[in-house]
Amino acid sequence: MKIGGGVVNGASRVTGGLSTLLYRHGRGISSLSAFSSSSSSPEHISFIKNVAATQPPQHLSHLLRLLKARGQSIVSPGAKQGLIPLAIPLAKSSSGALTALLRWPTALPGMEMPVVEIRKHGVWLLAKNVDQFIHRILVEEDANNCLDGIDKIFRAVGEAGEKLYKKGDFIKWKNSDIDVYLLRQVGLFPDVIERKMMHHFAKGDHVAALVTGEFYTKKEHFPGFARPFVFNAELLLKVGRNLEAKDAARGALKLPWWTLGCSYREVAQIAQWENEPIDYIKQKVSEKGKQEDLNRGKGPDQIALDEAAFLLDLASVECTWDESVEQIAECYKEAGLHDVAAFVLYRD
Repeated sequence: MKIGGGVVNGASRVTGGLSTLLYRHGRGISSLSAFSSSSSSPEHISFIKNVAATQPPQHLSHLLRLLKARGQSIVSPGAKQGLIPLAIPLAKSSSGALTALLRWPTALPGMEMPVVEIRKHGVWLLAKNVDQFIHRILVEEDANNCLDGIDKIFRAVGEAGEKLYKKGDFIKWKNSDIDVYLLRQVGLFPDVIERKMMHHFAKGDHVAALVTGEFYTKKEHFPGFARPFVFNAELLLKVGRNLEAKDAARGALKLPWWTLGCSYREVAQIAQWENEPIDYIKQKVSEKGKQEDLNRGKGPDQIALDEAAFLLDLASVECTWDESVEQIAECYKEAGLHDVAAFVLYRD
C-alpha cells in the first residue's frame, strides 16, 4: 500500500521521543521505465509515460472527454506550480476545483493511480482509479436524468463507458438511494461514506454512525489516506467520546498530512498536540537525525525516502510546495528514484 512519499511494506518510521508518531514507508519498487512518445498520444498519456515514468490508466482519454463534456477545462499535466508535486493535473471546473491523478513515488505492482481533487493543503480522494471514477459519474448523471446533457455524457466515454455502466441500471435497481448504489455497485468513496455517517448521526443513531466510522478507517479501504481517521475523530467529538477522538486524530497524523482533507492544525488540535509532531519531523530530517537512523541500521535509500515524505508533510502545513520541491526531488535521487525526481521537478 502506498503511504506518504512511498509505499508501506510493513515498515514504519523510527520513533524518537514521540513514540506514538510511528510513521510510514517501506522500501519501494523502482519506478517504471519511460515509454517512447507517440505523436498520436494525447498530451496527458504522453506525459504520464515520459515524464511521470509510469503506465497511464487504460481509460484516461475517456475520462478526459467525460470531464470536458461536463463543462470542465482540460489543464496541462505539467501545470504543477503551487500544487503538491505528486499531482498530475487533468481538468478544472468552473468553480476552480482541480481534478488530478496522484503519482505515488513508489508503488506495489498492479497499484493504480487514484483520482484526486487538489486542495490547499494537499489532496482529497475522489476515486481509487479512473474506471471507478468514470463509473460513478455515469451513475450520478443517469440518476439526475439531465436529458439535455446525459446523451452527451455517455457519448463521451463510448464503449468503455458501456462496459462500466449501462444507462438505466440505477433506475431499475431495487433501492433508490444513490449512495447505497455507489457503495454496493461501484466502490468505496470517502464523501459517500461520510454522508452515510452524518445521516445516521442526524437520525440520532450514534451506534450506526460509529460503526460506519470504524469501517471507514479499515486500512485496506483507503490505504495511505488519513482522511478517514480525521472524520472519525470529528464524529467521536460530536458524541462526546473525546479520548477516542484524540486517539483517532493522532492516528491520522501518523499518515501523510497532505491526505488529511483539511489543515494539519485542525487535526493537531483534536489530537491535543501543538508543534510536537512538526518538531519531531524537523529533528528527523536534520543531519543528526539521519545519522541516528544510520546508526540504528536503517539503509541510506530508506532514510532518503523517509526524508522525502517528511518534507512533503512539512510543506503541507504552510502549502510551501514550490519552495520544497528541489529538496524533495534530491531525496528521491538519493534513493535511486531518478525518474520520480525528474517528475517532481517538472513544470511547464
